Amino acid sequence: MHFDSPKVMGILNVTPDSFYMKSRTPADGITEIAEKMISEGADIIDIGAVSSRPGANLVEEAEEIDRLRPALEKLRKTFPHVVLSIDTFRSSVAKMAVEEYGADIINDISAGDLDPEMFETIARLRVPYIIMHMKGLPVNMQDDPDYVNVTDE
Repeated sequence: MHFDSPKVMGILNVTPDSFYMKSRTPADGITEIAEKMISEGADIIDIGAVSSRPGANLVEEAEEIDRLRPALEKLRKTFPHVVLSIDTFRSSVAKMAVEEYGADIINDISAGDLDPEMFETIARLRVPYIIMHMKGLPVNMQDDPDYVNVTDE
């Protein structure tokens, strides 16, 4: 993929409590929603299985994997060449998604802060890694979101 022009990322959240209600995707409708996104110009489909909305509690690793597997299976079968991004902060989930389903990108809301194995795992997997920022955890990230210099912090 070349980035000499803007790319569009469609967001699918296979979780019942995502921040943006319209991104919440039931497993049985995921291929239809992804197809619509692709037909409307999405270059990348990003799939998340843990809500990171303000106030959310993080689900266990097994729950995240159980939510992701059916979605990845359906999307890879229906759209084998679509670029898949996995929204996860867990190295084990990244490893599963890349090794078992050929995920193309890992999109980490914690920039590696929530899993000390993430950077080593990404280096081994050799996939692009989107490093995002979050102050604290979803459950408390809005308690005191003040910054002196957001870039430095």
